[in-house]
Amino acid sequence: MALADKLFGQHVAMVSDDDFQVLLAANAMGALGTALISPVLNSLTGPFNVSSAEIGLLVTAITAPAIVLIPLSGLVADRIGRKPVLVSGLLCFGFGGLSIAFTTDFYVALGLRVLQGIGFAGITPIIITSLGDLYSGGVEATAQGIRFGVSGLSQAVFPAIAGVVVAFGWQYPFVIYGISIPIAVLIAFFFDEPTTDEAAASSETSREENYIHQLKRLVFQSYVAWYLVARGIVVMPFFAFLTYNSLVISQLQSGSSVQAGLIVALFSIVYAITATQAGRITALFERRMIPLVVANLLLGGGLAGFAVSTSVFYAVLPVIAMGIGVGITFSLYRSIITALAPQELRGGLVSISESGARLIASLTPVGVGITLTWFEPTLGTSASLRVILVAAGILAAASGCFSIILAQRLSPNSTTI
Repeated sequence: MALADKLFGQHVAMVSDDDFQVLLAANAMGALGTALISPVLNSLTGPFNVSSAEIGLLVTAITAPAIVLIPLSGLVADRIGRKPVLVSGLLCFGFGGLSIAFTTDFYVALGLRVLQGIGFAGITPIIITSLGDLYSGGVEATAQGIRFGVSGLSQAVFPAIAGVVVAFGWQYPFVIYGISIPIAVLIAFFFDEPTTDEAAASSETSREENYIHQLKRLVFQSYVAWYLVARGIVVMPFFAFLTYNSLVISQLQSGSSVQAGLIVALFSIVYAITATQAGRITALFERRMIPLVVANLLLGGGLAGFAVSTSVFYAVLPVIAMGIGVGITFSLYRSIITALAPQELRGGLVSISESGARLIASLTPVGVGITLTWFEPTLGTSASLRVILVAAGILAAASGCFSIILAQRLSPNSTTI
């Protein structure tokens, strides 16, 4: 506990909370939808008898459903509770992923990945919402930070394991998804879903005023809308880096695939560590706007710096900057958004936020790819990639800072947010 005291300070009691621990276990699995199979995709073309271009559909099949289903999962969670949605999500995610190990039919595998996408919609957004139900203030910021830190560690450890076990059989990485099933059982028996007098009292009001209308009215409040925009913007440089990291390392920095993997691992470790300290970082400032502005500058500037680096050695510092920026922004934005809604609307608002971020995550690689195609005939691949990523970094930093400053100025609680 002494180490935990040093890491989390006054919020250390939260770490030993049973509800918090089972939510973290569920979160570790939810983070692996794409990350787990990313390093082994090329190994799957043979077993499924498809091309390198077609195998990428295994990623699209899990990300696309969540764009539509995440808002629905939030609505259902606000109506029937967090636990049923979370348990169902984990079971779909686990059974869908595990079942892929038992088929070589590519279309069946795609269907199972869609099932995983359906399951994912009921995992991460519900965990974020549940943490908002359980905690508030600096404790909640720390909880969201630790949750995101666990995501980073999970994405660093399990894909590495997948890269090892795939050598013994292409099926083995998919077996890892099966861990979600016993975690679903733990959630069912040990997660004590919080209920409040506020939620109970609001049930009468909910009968009188349509839930969708209440949620729509909340989302279209100007400061809430700008917080949602700010939350979505940070996803763009994050996924631009993850998608084009190996290409930058090999073509712009004359590095190897091993070095590209190490750079991603460094990035994941930095943002994981930073995220666990989000509560402490927040406590150092009177307003959350200050660390968020700095973090947006680090994230966007880090991507630009990474793109202009001429060697892997010089890329280390920008990647660390990006990791710090991601660790702070992803944690604090989620903490802010959960606090913007009453408990009876929280699942819906968080789901809208996560769905918007998921949409940007899906569009970013497509947008960069299309822009790259436009510039390649004139500038060549290397110069085009560098220009596009630098522009993306600058755009993300500028628009992110603008959005958070505007949201803070419009917020009725602008003295603290």
